[in-house]
Amino acid sequence: MPTYLYKGLESGEIYEIKQSMKDAALESHPETGEKIKRVLARPGIAFRGSGFYVTDNRPKESTGAASSD
Repeated sequence: MPTYLYKGLESGEIYEIKQSMKDAALESHPETGEKIKRVLARPGIAFRGSGFYVTDNRPKESTGAASSD
C-alpha cells in the first residue's frame, strides 16, 4: 500500500498516510480533523552499477606505443 504525503493547511505539518491507490485524496486528517492537502514528492532514485557516468562508456585508451610508419 503506497504512502502519500499530506500537508496541514493550518499547521503546515507534513503527514505520511498509507492509502490504497484507488482511494480519493483525503481532505481532513483522520485523527486530528485538520484540513489537509496531498503534496507531490519526488521519488528517491539510486543509480547502482556501471553505465551511469560519462566516463563509463568511453573507449579504453591504449597503453601501447603508437607506431609511425
